[in-house]
Amino acid sequence: MRQLVVLGLVLVLAGIVLEGAAAAGECGRASADRVALRLAPCISAADDPQSTPTSSCCSAVHTIGQSPSCLCAVMLSGTARAAGIKPEVAITIPKRCNMADRPVGYKCGDYTLP
Repeated sequence: MRQLVVLGLVLVLAGIVLEGAAAAGECGRASADRVALRLAPCISAADDPQSTPTSSCCSAVHTIGQSPSCLCAVMLSGTARAAGIKPEVAITIPKRCNMADRPVGYKCGDYTLP
């Protein structure tokens, strides 16, 4: 009987772990829309390709950019669209921030990271 209880607990825990893994998206457990809020300092840089991104913008982009799929999802998110972000400009921010380890050539929807 005890073995059945232990087996039941193991199966329940495995189900919880697998459910959590399935719930994780491009940005892990946080939605791309939620992570997009961290890029608030980048609003002007995402609107004007000639503007120099602020250090706080570059810091946020570098952190989020550790996962290219997350960075892409954030730049194409509903939150970014609602904020008036231009994806074709936003995609250039990692380069304008001199992010050395940016994934050059990474396809992000219809855009490619320079």
